[in-house]
Amino acid sequence: QVQLVESGGGLVQAGGSLRLSCAASGRTFSGYNMGWFRQAPGKEREFVASISTRGITTTYADSVKGRFTVSRDNVKNTMYLQMNSLTPQDTAVYYCNVIQNWPYGARDYWGEGTLVTVSS
Repeated sequence: QVQLVESGGGLVQAGGSLRLSCAASGRTFSGYNMGWFRQAPGKEREFVASISTRGITTTYADSVKGRFTVSRDNVKNTMYLQMNSLTPQDTAVYYCNVIQNWPYGARDYWGEGTLVTVSS
């Protein structure tokens, strides 16, 4: 199955931006719907955004709509999450995953994620 590695997290001030990357191994990345999820301290993991195989269709959680943009480059086997106008409520570990049940259902296999911390 496809292996995924998240990167790009860090510390940013409120109102700032970050771009996360999700690098996939294997030659079948373009055949998967993909998604971003996040887990804040003390909370359940939640859906953030998903993108279809060719990037034509995207879905966002209401909490990030208009601020976050998901995209993918199937040549580079990479998915991205551009995050703008960040708030402290966006602080979380962010994970990418294969979407098995469009648009919110991820496979039950998670990587280590990348930590995003937004300071006020």
